[in-house]
Amino acid sequence: MVFMTGGLIRLTEMLPALPPSEKKIATYILEHPQIVVTLTANELGKRSGTSGTAVIRLCKSLNLQGFHDLKIRIAGDLQKNTVQGFRDIEPNESPATIIEKMTNNSIQTISETAELLGMDELEKAVQLLKKARKIHFIGVGASSIIAQDAEQKFLRINKTAYAFQDIHMATTLIANMNEHDVVFGISFSGRSKEIAHILQLAKKRRASTISLTKYGKWPVTEQADIKLYTSATKEPNFRSGATSSRLAQLHVIDILLMSVASKEYDETIKHLDATKEAIDHLLTLTDKK
Repeated sequence: MVFMTGGLIRLTEMLPALPPSEKKIATYILEHPQIVVTLTANELGKRSGTSGTAVIRLCKSLNLQGFHDLKIRIAGDLQKNTVQGFRDIEPNESPATIIEKMTNNSIQTISETAELLGMDELEKAVQLLKKARKIHFIGVGASSIIAQDAEQKFLRINKTAYAFQDIHMATTLIANMNEHDVVFGISFSGRSKEIAHILQLAKKRRASTISLTKYGKWPVTEQADIKLYTSATKEPNFRSGATSSRLAQLHVIDILLMSVASKEYDETIKHLDATKEAIDHLLTLTDKK
């Protein structure tokens, strides 16, 4: 089950940002995962040269409920089949090997993203999107593509959705927001000052805020009521990691869409049929020209 794994990927992706004592614990866990699942927090603290209290702090940094939660996830990780690491393309590779590498990279990133999605946060996001008067998807650069995809998908199920890559326009729009609106900030790095600023302004207008970033604590996540994460894939020479991260972001948007649709199933089917009929009619008119 998705929520019973993801301990090791959380540790790997948070490792560079952890304070020294928590980093020592995380390093020990990553080097000895089979041993750690048999230890108490105090025992792990002694073996890593820290303390049981530091172990609990680490679990909080990982957004987990406690050391028991972390151990269950690590035990689940150990039961999984070993996956090949992220692989970049090499000079003069054949199309066949590029297909294999890119496919495996995408599968790995999507799988890791599924493990990083917190069920409680996901459910809260779904409830907000379901009830929202308006949904504003904000992204700049490559993330603007994800925002536009989200807008198109939520419009199809009759949600009032907008996508903005123009930060000045988005800032102007916030002046008319209220507590019934949702602002969804998308930034893979989590460091986008523009997105963090937009979310901060939205909170001042009492709008609900959701972030979608790589795993960790970032300026964007600091301004979000609900934090959703994707796997932080490596950035190789040809940026095929950026390709995989985009797919992971789209995957999260699809999960949110289907979750909202599932809760409003009959209404969703009606709206999807209506949009399909409208598009089919438009295509018929085009064919006649």
